[in-house]
Amino acid sequence: MGRTADAIAEGVAIATAAARLAIKNHILVGTIAEDGIFDTEKYIADAREALRAMAEESEAAAANVTALRKRARGRHSDPRGTHDYRDRDVRNLRRRAKQSSGVAAKLREMMDDPEQLGAMVEEAREGAWSDVRHNLDRRLRVEGMRPDQDPDYSRMREARMQALRLVDLQALSSLQRAKAKRKKKEKDAEKESAETA
Repeated sequence: MGRTADAIAEGVAIATAAARLAIKNHILVGTIAEDGIFDTEKYIADAREALRAMAEESEAAAANVTALRKRARGRHSDPRGTHDYRDRDVRNLRRRAKQSSGVAAKLREMMDDPEQLGAMVEEAREGAWSDVRHNLDRRLRVEGMRPDQDPDYSRMREARMQALRLVDLQALSSLQRAKAKRKKKEKDAEKESAETA
């Protein structure tokens, strides 16, 4: 029983981590990309939906393993591949189905527990804020850094100069040519317009 309980606990931990990641991404998109306001209730609905999707995935895995178990019963020949189960695998397949069903049941319990949903949303919010804070900190360090503070400045200088020559100056030159061509077309159009008038 201990092995099954441990496997269920591990499956629930993995599923809730994936659900928290999905909620965190919804928070980042909703509040930053879409300039929205953090609304706990909206994200609780997202948490419930993420847990439902994980529960359905576990239920589908349990059904699949059960079908494999039924097909394996009574087969005693050598297997042809990794998922070609035989009678000797029936016990293990039964345990796997039970574990998947157990994970699904726990996730469905969590879906109905407002306290657990709220805790998941709060953890996801903290994770989102941590990502934002880390990105801002990194940007401020990189963009605010002076050459004397950058330990890689000398080593990376040649690469930066090459990028300037091959990319930035080429792009600037191309932009200037396009601008000159556009001005010439405008002048030609004005000249033609003046001649026909």
